[in-house]
Amino acid sequence: MSFAIPVKRLHETKTLMVFHHPRPAYPFHVLLVPKKAVPSLQEFDATDTTFLADLYAMVQTLVDEFQLPAYRLIVNGGEFQEFPQLHFHLISNVAMDSRSSLPE
Repeated sequence: MSFAIPVKRLHETKTLMVFHHPRPAYPFHVLLVPKKAVPSLQEFDATDTTFLADLYAMVQTLVDEFQLPAYRLIVNGGEFQEFPQLHFHLISNVAMDSRSSLPE
């Protein structure tokens, strides 16, 4: 998978990559993106337990790493999905760690 927007990856596994949202809407706003091309959640193979395990483990890692006392994991679909690749937003209004700011 390649991206038109250059990003600095925060984390990467065999199945996904994590990076700061290029246009964050929250003090903490990262994207978790499958490496496999999947247009939307509707096309996702629900039997892909390797990706699902990576996704949940990575969310737990990020919540701990950035000390997020409150957070949301969001996936948009249909008209709400602006980019034609499945991705998840991990957001928080409370960013306890300075590493949550956008890289320069």
